[in-house]
Amino acid sequence: MRFVHLPGRVWRRARLRTRLVALATAAVLVALALSLVVLVVVLRASLERALDGAARQTGSDVAALVDADRLPDPIPAGGTTVVQVIDRNGRVLAASAGADRLVPMLPSSEVELVLRDEERYEPGYRFGVDGVVRVVAVSAGTAEDPKTVLVAVPASEVHESVRVVRVGLLTGYGVLLVVLVVLAWRMVGAALHAVEALRRGAETIAAGGSGIGGSVRGGGAERLPLPRAHDEIFRLAETLNSMLSRLDAARARQRAFVADAAHELRSPLASLRTQIEVAEVTATPAEPGDLLADVERLTRLVDDLLLLARMDDGPARYRPPEPVELALVADAAVARSTGARVPVVRVDRPGAASAVVEGDEDGLTRVVTNLVENAVRYAESGVEVRLGSESGWGTLEVVDDGPGIPAADRERVFARFTRRDDARDRDSGGSGLGLAIALEIVSRHGGTITLADASPHGLLATVRLPLSVPDTDEEMAP
Repeated sequence: MRFVHLPGRVWRRARLRTRLVALATAAVLVALALSLVVLVVVLRASLERALDGAARQTGSDVAALVDADRLPDPIPAGGTTVVQVIDRNGRVLAASAGADRLVPMLPSSEVELVLRDEERYEPGYRFGVDGVVRVVAVSAGTAEDPKTVLVAVPASEVHESVRVVRVGLLTGYGVLLVVLVVLAWRMVGAALHAVEALRRGAETIAAGGSGIGGSVRGGGAERLPLPRAHDEIFRLAETLNSMLSRLDAARARQRAFVADAAHELRSPLASLRTQIEVAEVTATPAEPGDLLADVERLTRLVDDLLLLARMDDGPARYRPPEPVELALVADAAVARSTGARVPVVRVDRPGAASAVVEGDEDGLTRVVTNLVENAVRYAESGVEVRLGSESGWGTLEVVDDGPGIPAADRERVFARFTRRDDARDRDSGGSGLGLAIALEIVSRHGGTITLADASPHGLLATVRLPLSVPDTDEEMAP
């Protein structure tokens, strides 16, 4: 049983180059074998057809002499051809020179077979010649006195010709097969050279090399070499290089995220440690309010980091989408801002009552809360949360009358850990994650966030979300 599995195991362990050449060789071998069989069969049939034609012509000539009652004795026959004329009782009426004049070449039963099948091979010793002969029978005479003309033609030359051609083809095909195997081995090796270069490049990159031995530097990162031919392997290399670029970008983002997170966590931890050490040295209890503020800030920062990590890991694990009234979202954000440094009010605009979207209420509430907190931080006299809907979109606008954000910085502020220059103070400023979290949540709901100038001054943050499609059955219900 182990021997039975051995060929398959050897085949699976063989090199790809070996397997490809073996398959190509097998295909060529089958094609050559089929062509050899076809050529030999066609050659044999052609030679036999020519031999039978000559024998049948001789038989027809002799039959014509029999019918004309002008049959000579001996019958004239060229070369080594043997001719006999026999009657219905098997008696020899005439024969060619060298043929038996007493015993017919074939018994009566075989004569009938030759007449029915037209021609057949017979051993030559029965006709006094070497090798084999081709026998043809031609009917002659009348219905009352039927006669049969037997013609035997030596067929050794046919067999010898077929043998010579077969040996020549086998020899030529053998040489051709060897040449094709060598060419296939070199061609497959050349085709797989690009794959081997990719493998060496990937091995170097995996080992942390600097591009020597296969990989090349491009854009500050290691890349796989591109083959010269723009074929499938070229497209594979391009795809792999694109994947490496994305991995490099992801690693860069991860390193920046870790560095920024460590930097952000260091400030509240250092503040807590300082207060505790001062209290220990001075034997004076630390202010619970100060400690609690740092703990709350640290807790919120950790929560934001965990949320971003989950978002980066894949689709956010929200509850299944459900209808969410944006009015409830706006009210929740306003309620959380009770006691803020400036008042926060809700303002309804046209379509506010019908502003219903599909999504996660907690996530959308966090979006508006983050926008409101940013607005409160910079507002001078108050913040408005405007609610409305138009053209299939629900809108939530957060407007403040603060200094606003320059147009050149409005895209940058959505990056993680990004603060404006006037918000570098850790006590008054946030962690720089609020807008990044808001943008991620809104994007997962199929919406957008845009920043623009408010009138007469300040910042206008607009959240646009696709409205929920109403249930047709509910609309038609009385």
